Amino acid sequence: MEAENLTELSKFLLLGLSDDPELQPVLFGLFLSMYLVTVLGNLLIILAVSSDSHLHTAMYFFLSNLSFVDICFISTTVPKMLVNIQARSKDISYMGCLTQVYFLMMFAGLDTFLLAVMAYDRFVAICYPLQYTVIMNPCLCGLLVLASWFVIFWFSLVHILLMKRLTFSTGTEIPHFFYVPARVLKVARSNTLLNNIVLYVATALLGVFPVAGILFSYSRIVSSLMRMSSPEGKYKAFSTCGSHLCVVSLFNGTGLGVYLSSAVTRSSQSSSTASVMYAMVTPMLNPFIYSLRNKDVKGALERLLSRADSCP
Repeated sequence: MEAENLTELSKFLLLGLSDDPELQPVLFGLFLSMYLVTVLGNLLIILAVSSDSHLHTAMYFFLSNLSFVDICFISTTVPKMLVNIQARSKDISYMGCLTQVYFLMMFAGLDTFLLAVMAYDRFVAICYPLQYTVIMNPCLCGLLVLASWFVIFWFSLVHILLMKRLTFSTGTEIPHFFYVPARVLKVARSNTLLNNIVLYVATALLGVFPVAGILFSYSRIVSSLMRMSSPEGKYKAFSTCGSHLCVVSLFNGTGLGVYLSSAVTRSSQSSSTASVMYAMVTPMLNPFIYSLRNKDVKGALERLLSRADSCP
């Protein structure tokens, strides 16, 4: 095929998860339900944290930010997929492609950064309990969140600007239901060396470094717990980390699956399965993990729902 500049293309084709017409209503109902549950669950977490003074601490400030990012993350991909299923269309415009890639990278990176910041918060709370409120003051918490947004904004912008210089064949097909950067680079007709270098650097900075920070924080937490003499103290301290560890394992495990299936394997089926887990299941489960394992959040949600029931 003759290559054309990306700006001259009117659309790309997202192949989605299945071409079977009988499966389309099932997929639409399933993914719409998952999307609504995700948005509602994370909104409840945000409302519970903001409305309950007992949760006005650094830990729950970061949790509410994580819930907001999860809503934005799933809203980047699922609404477009639902529209395509309902309209029986696989098209996505050039601007839609760039917009989706930009916000997908930004919110995925923010998720990783916030999980690293939350690990640091747990490290300070367990290893330096007497200085916790002094160290994790509102100014530092706000600065950490703003710094995360600033770094991710520029990395995502650089990646999009580099994508604009690529050329693609007319009617380029992507065997996916959203644009994974590694998949997009594979179907480009022009030289992608610079794009791949930036993508690998971004993966290292936005993936490896935050994970390394999480591992360091928990190594110090485990070391501190080993020095505790009271079993009750150990259990209480570790229980505050249980929800965070579950979310970290789920998010980074599925994220690694997406990266390996997109960059290493050629199986579109395995890549799509990993992407569904990463882009939909993880944001949906986060509110349940934090609410079911955290008595403070459960209490705040109960008080919030009781106030809602008492309103005329």
